[in-house]
Amino acid sequence: MTKIIELSVPPTDLEVDHWWAALTAARTADLPQLPAPSRGEVAGRLRVPPARGRAVHWASEEAIASLLLFEDGSNEHTAHLDLLTVRPDARRRGAGAALWQRIRAELLAQGRTSVSVEVDLGGPGEAFARALGFENVLPMAWYVQDVREARARFGAGAPASTPTPPGYELLCWPGLVPDAWAEAAAVAHGAMEDAPSGDLDQRVQTWTAERLHASQRLILARGGALTTVAAITPEGEVAAYTELVLPDPAGPRALQYDTVVAPAHRGHGLGRAVKLRMLAQTADHHPALRHIATSVADDNAPMLGVNTALGYRRERGLGYFQLTL
Repeated sequence: MTKIIELSVPPTDLEVDHWWAALTAARTADLPQLPAPSRGEVAGRLRVPPARGRAVHWASEEAIASLLLFEDGSNEHTAHLDLLTVRPDARRRGAGAALWQRIRAELLAQGRTSVSVEVDLGGPGEAFARALGFENVLPMAWYVQDVREARARFGAGAPASTPTPPGYELLCWPGLVPDAWAEAAAVAHGAMEDAPSGDLDQRVQTWTAERLHASQRLILARGGALTTVAAITPEGEVAAYTELVLPDPAGPRALQYDTVVAPAHRGHGLGRAVKLRMLAQTADHHPALRHIATSVADDNAPMLGVNTALGYRRERGLGYFQLTL
């Protein structure tokens, strides 16, 4: 019988090492084109609690899993399975199924009626999720930009080289968005409400300056690096923004988080402008960066168009899967 333990709060060094080894082995087998996670990145995610709820981490000798139980005032009916991974040399022996039964018991005990998970399409995760009854409610894909190729193509070697659409100014904020701009940036985040969300069983929260800073502090506390580029108006409105996150600041791969243009400012090339400015900004601050990855819903045609024009290529399919309990 598989022995499953719940990790300590915070996890011990031995628990972090076990988690890191299992995750690295799975990443190397399933996604060899991606860099292995650093130990610091893994430790940060395990030891720093999430901003939107409570995380529970489990491990057996063969597998690891992490569950986020939302406690944000709007989504206490659901949860997100951040991770369920079985070591490649231990697959098809029931370790994943045993861990899932522990997760399902926790979900029911907490009164959750649904759970979601992001799954790479075509791999062992998709087959496992579908066997459990999960359905793909939001088809997506990962897209990747080669940083050096893009800089050469667009001449984005320095921030001053970035063209700015008339009537706007581009500002760059490493770390937290400054207090003076936090409220305006939170309003701009609200424009994400019209982004495709499929049939995902999560209620949209209202963005505030406090919520914005809480989400950004989480990235920094976990050892990551965060940069925001915003297009602002003379009236002090954040018309567009993009966020870049490096889970490992010294690593070769970054994640493009949100890129948003407020409805009243669409059609002026602001999405392209903030992304190009971000590309230039990384030249000085993250010289080891080689790739920027972002996930986009299949029916988000405007963002797919912007990314294609900037040289992003489709890397692999992705789905937001969901199960009703």
